[in-house]
Amino acid sequence: MKALLALEDGTVFYGNTFAGEGEVSGEVVFNTSMTGYQEILTDPSYKGQIVTMTYPLIGNYGINSQDVESSRIQVEGFVVKEYEPIPSNWRSQETLADYLSRQGIIGIEGVDTRALTRHIRLEGAMKGVISTTDLDPASLIKKAKASQGLVGRDLVKEVTCLKPYWTSQDKEAHLNIVVLDCGMKFNIARCLARRGCNVTIVPASTAAEEIKAMNPDGIVISNGPGDPEPIHYVVDTIKRLIGDYPMFGICLGHQLLGLAFGGKTFKLKFGHRGANHPVKNLLTGKVEITAQNHGFCVDIDSIKDPEIEITHINLNDQTLEGMRHRSLPILSVQYHPEASPGPHDASYLFDQFIGFMGRKGRAQA
Repeated sequence: MKALLALEDGTVFYGNTFAGEGEVSGEVVFNTSMTGYQEILTDPSYKGQIVTMTYPLIGNYGINSQDVESSRIQVEGFVVKEYEPIPSNWRSQETLADYLSRQGIIGIEGVDTRALTRHIRLEGAMKGVISTTDLDPASLIKKAKASQGLVGRDLVKEVTCLKPYWTSQDKEAHLNIVVLDCGMKFNIARCLARRGCNVTIVPASTAAEEIKAMNPDGIVISNGPGDPEPIHYVVDTIKRLIGDYPMFGICLGHQLLGLAFGGKTFKLKFGHRGANHPVKNLLTGKVEITAQNHGFCVDIDSIKDPEIEITHINLNDQTLEGMRHRSLPILSVQYHPEASPGPHDASYLFDQFIGFMGRKGRAQA
């Protein structure tokens, strides 16, 4: 079935569907990971976005029930150069096409993804529409312009859990961690559980008083989608908890901590999405290859509090990638130490967070 992808600036790309049908809108972005498409599809940080994979062959190892990062596919649409309909991997349980179709997600192939990626890099991420039902370019361009963007939009409320739940109830666990779910990837909870933590995940709207009543040893503010500015209720909660507990902010959680400390955020031209982004640790001088997925960033010049120390810098564009409080047990990073997909260079950050709580967790190799 023929499909069109139209961008708000009037650019149109032609392709064919390999999964789903209908029409969907979202911000069109690209991811440079060579593997990990299942984790990317289920990452809640992609809510509201149409994702393009720069690696040309997608679907070759299929889909399995273990490599998910949330309970459902989160992307609005999926764009690839070439779809592989016959997967070859011993863990594969179904094809990518069946997986997308079962959840009503449109997947299109045959698009010149090199041209699309270059266009986004030059002009910036922008709104777009994929359609199999309306193949009139002028009509789709108009729809793309009229579609809802990400700026000023609260997407956290669309991906956060509805009620608290537990991912670990280990009698030998030494620590109780509360994760404020702004769109948490499952591997964050797994990384904590492997380090001897009982993990309680709570909705993003949970009040500070409710969290305090849980008597946690530490608090994690998770990753999540979209613009941090409208998520003022989480910022207010963070402010009420600062100083009472060790805290660790990841991706959107990092941005929300930045706002809580008086900083400002801005939208990146085309964002950072992939598993190969170099970040320099200013405390050690080492360079980490990191997994990233964000379109907004904390303005490094807006961090005026002398108690906040900049710890990590992106080597591609010199944007802020990490910070810590000089006197309180608080740290945050813009990237994903839990990876999934991606390298494990930054997994030590979970150990640092555990160290804030007296090193009562389990050591990790």
